Amino acid sequence: MSVVPDRRTAVRVTAAVAVGGALGAAARHGVAHLVPTEPGAFPWATLVTNVSGAFALAVLGAAVTNALVEHHPLRVLLTTGLLSSYTTFSTFAVEAAELVRDGHAPLAAGYVVVSLVAGLVVVILGSDAGSRIVASLPPFGHRR
Repeated sequence: MSVVPDRRTAVRVTAAVAVGGALGAAARHGVAHLVPTEPGAFPWATLVTNVSGAFALAVLGAAVTNALVEHHPLRVLLTTGLLSSYTTFSTFAVEAAELVRDGHAPLAAGYVVVSLVAGLVVVILGSDAGSRIVASLPPFGHRR
């Protein structure tokens, strides 16, 4: 159940989301420059970003969700801020549509399938890893 934070907590949470969002967007931009994609080619940068982000979100989701209350600034900085701005469904969708539009429908289909399957696999693996990490650590934060 979601509990509405008080005004002071809401301000801290919003600031944490903003900081995390800036860091995640900068990281995504960095990956796009490290793994450039030519028009009509497989969008490796977005795949790398989304799969690595899905894994990190699964690990942190399992670990942070069990360790910190919903409105803890560290929790929202890492999940809602950093990893939500790092991963990018909109770019994934645009790139797939552009591949189809430019006559590369089989490549677009492959991109969609690889992205979804890889994302699901890393979420399963990451959730397990995060749960194992939490089980091995002493309590942290202010879990209710």
